[in-house]
Amino acid sequence: MREGGHLAELLDKRSGVNPLWSPPWTSIDHSAYSPSKHPEYGGGGDARLLAGILGHNLCLDIFGGPSPEEQAAGVDPHGEGSRAAYEIDSDSAVLVMRADFPLAQIRFSRRLELHGANLRFVETVQSLAAFDRPIGWTQHVTLSPPFIEPGATQVRCSAGLSKVFDGEFSAADYLQTGAEFTWPKAPRKDGGVHDLRLYSNAKVSGGYTAHLMTQQLHAFFTVFSPSTKVAVGYVWRQQDFPWMGIWEENCSRVAPPWNSEAITLAMEFGVSPFPETRREMVDRGKLFGVPTYRWLPAMATLEAEYWATVRSGETVPETLTWPGSS
Repeated sequence: MREGGHLAELLDKRSGVNPLWSPPWTSIDHSAYSPSKHPEYGGGGDARLLAGILGHNLCLDIFGGPSPEEQAAGVDPHGEGSRAAYEIDSDSAVLVMRADFPLAQIRFSRRLELHGANLRFVETVQSLAAFDRPIGWTQHVTLSPPFIEPGATQVRCSAGLSKVFDGEFSAADYLQTGAEFTWPKAPRKDGGVHDLRLYSNAKVSGGYTAHLMTQQLHAFFTVFSPSTKVAVGYVWRQQDFPWMGIWEENCSRVAPPWNSEAITLAMEFGVSPFPETRREMVDRGKLFGVPTYRWLPAMATLEAEYWATVRSGETVPETLTWPGSS
């Protein structure tokens, strides 16, 4: 999408299945949103973002909500990367997106290359500021029905040490607040354990868990839909994005535009474990001994590469390798 840069489809042509999130409300361009004209998107600070969000969303230079001062200055949740107007150039196998984020003083580009069933991403973040600062930088990959099915959808990933969100994330949280655990066994509030390799079978549920990806060269996740026999997966360099969050929203949000209708599973890999304000991100500092943000030096450029794939098959892929590696 030109506005927001969202990747709306990652289509498996053989089955016709697009695993990426199509919200149950009608989307509009972020720039077209007006609080007075579009009350259907709610009255919160995230209404402009929700009006146009789709699929794979870039969170830069924050991951989470802005501070009150940042919000007053015009910063939306997840930063300018989620609503900027992108210039897009493309041919049959390569697409390049570019945008400036004036509030964050960042110049961003994303290059997408098609290699058979694999899609290569190369992202460049260039500072236009003459000072070092901490940033959030997360790939917010959200999946939805018909690909996501409560009690059926399966997840695999290279996670290790994990933690449940510190506070209330939804009205239907069922995991023990702030609990630390090892993937995939998450402590429940009722004293039981939930295996995060299987989407909850509850009628209503929600929550967020953060996962430190194991110390290996490449990290990955795969998500498999048994009914469609389609799997989607991403693989990235662990040093670029050491964290992955899993957000589950299963009809728990009652306010507009959610209206108790949305079912999502988001696999959010990046430099931070939790969606929170920049101040909270910096105050947290480290989790499990690993930084919870990344430094963007003055006038410097950072680069990250990752790959995505969507495939048909009979079983859940237990791992995902870097394309071209053994």
